[in-house]
Amino acid sequence: MNTAVVVTPYERLGQEAGIRQLVSRFYALMDELPEAYTVRQMHPESLTGSAQSLFEFLSGWLGGPPLYERKKGHPRLRMRHAPYTVNQVVRDEWMLCMTQAISEQVPDLVFRQWLLETFGQMADHLLNAGDASSCSAH
Repeated sequence: MNTAVVVTPYERLGQEAGIRQLVSRFYALMDELPEAYTVRQMHPESLTGSAQSLFEFLSGWLGGPPLYERKKGHPRLRMRHAPYTVNQVVRDEWMLCMTQAISEQVPDLVFRQWLLETFGQMADHLLNAGDASSCSAH
């Protein structure tokens, strides 16, 4: 009998408190880093609503409570980001902030690399301008 315990990324990041910390640092970096100027300009002046939505999305996406889906239904990330120009610059600036936030919070190198690859794939999926390839997956 297999008695292995599966630990979700949500749990490994520290559950609600850990996800909130990651999101808070991510948006602080978006405000602090001049290299994130383009992606920051796509957001409202107050990042409170954006931070809450990202927290709710990441909660379910990383294996915790599906808060976002309970409030707004399926995330449909490409559809929800379609009104915005998400080009390589925006993607890279977003990833710069997320990479630094994850790197500061996640000491386990293997888990950190997995998170960065997973977030990178999501960011690539949202590309909708420039050299972005069309994708019909939702």
